[in-house]
Amino acid sequence: MAQSERFQGILDEGKCIGCGLCVSLLPDKLDMELVPSGYLRPHTRSALSTQESEAIFDVCPGVVHTGLPDDLIVSETMVDEIWGPLLRIDKAFAADPEVRYRAATGGALTALCHYLIASGEASAILHVKAGGARPSFGEAHISVSHEEVLEGAGSRYGPADPLTSLAAMLGRGAPFAVVAKPCDISAVRLLGRRDPRVGKLITHLLTPVCGGIMPPYGMEAFLKRISVAADDVVAVSYRGNGCPGPTRLQLKDGGIVEKTYLELWGTEASQWHLPWRCKICPDGSGEAADVAAADTWPGGAPRPEELDTDPGTNVVLARTKAGAELVERAVNAGYLTLGGTATARDLDHWQPHQVDKKIASGARLEGLRQAGQLELRTIGLRTETLRRRMDADTDRRQRAGTMGRIAIGKHLDSYGSDI
Repeated sequence: MAQSERFQGILDEGKCIGCGLCVSLLPDKLDMELVPSGYLRPHTRSALSTQESEAIFDVCPGVVHTGLPDDLIVSETMVDEIWGPLLRIDKAFAADPEVRYRAATGGALTALCHYLIASGEASAILHVKAGGARPSFGEAHISVSHEEVLEGAGSRYGPADPLTSLAAMLGRGAPFAVVAKPCDISAVRLLGRRDPRVGKLITHLLTPVCGGIMPPYGMEAFLKRISVAADDVVAVSYRGNGCPGPTRLQLKDGGIVEKTYLELWGTEASQWHLPWRCKICPDGSGEAADVAAADTWPGGAPRPEELDTDPGTNVVLARTKAGAELVERAVNAGYLTLGGTATARDLDHWQPHQVDKKIASGARLEGLRQAGQLELRTIGLRTETLRRRMDADTDRRQRAGTMGRIAIGKHLDSYGSDI
């Protein structure tokens, strides 16, 4: 098989997340484009060599997902079977009330980024802001000021390619931090095994605990449900300005449409529109990051009566020594306020869908293999250990469900209904 065809298999099997890392590594061979399915995907301009293809397969989140490198797990680290390496778990929120209000939950990641810029520990933050090919998308942005970081606060659930700028940032030779989804962060960790600049120049890898992105057809379905024409939308804010805050659509005629978080996503995880790669994700909790931050909603969703009154509090997971020390310095410098400690079992209560998906992922990945698909390997995520928590019948149903979905094409980017 030609190497470009092997690479194309990642796209053809719905495993690409559109992060843009491959384009960053091979800018002369690849670029990002908006494809008919509505996703951002890499486009091959010229054939890949064997070496180039292997380099992509070593880091691509579509075919490999890693936890922390072993050398970052210190003796004090508690490795929880579900949540992975943990040095400290805190409830926390941004000390600045404006940041806490503007951010998606409590503003903890924004506050950490503000500290990194203000202290000079990082010269810039590579993260995602609103923009790109469509109003609902996000795009990579390099922020160097308090104001620029704040502009990127709030979740971007649409497709985004945060790692398209990674090689250029490494080429600058100045320290910077990265905020991106757990699968993106995994890719950066894996790149660090091949490129020593990653360890030298990236001060911290930060991530939100992620339930998945909204695919283009999911946004289309939402707009249809609320009787808004996609061509009339010029900007989308998914959440923020409260916890979780409204989903806000700005229209061409200057009008504003606001809906609640629950009206966007639905009240049950089974109602979520998710891409295939998110359905089979082996780790949405950001085990490869220095720091991960998550919502603290009992049962995993905000209560309708609290949508306009919750000030927002994150649970902050410091996984590495660098992450734990960053949290401590940000607290001491007045950027982050602690709201009490938490445990891994509290995380189970606040993020039950993460627990369920992590336990099921091993069987789902086995279903991929049995269907003849490219393997999605995991490194250091205890995938098979967690799989043994399922009884034989549940394991069989997870495998069969994965294979059945593949058989009818639900794994394809072009598939336009909830899977």
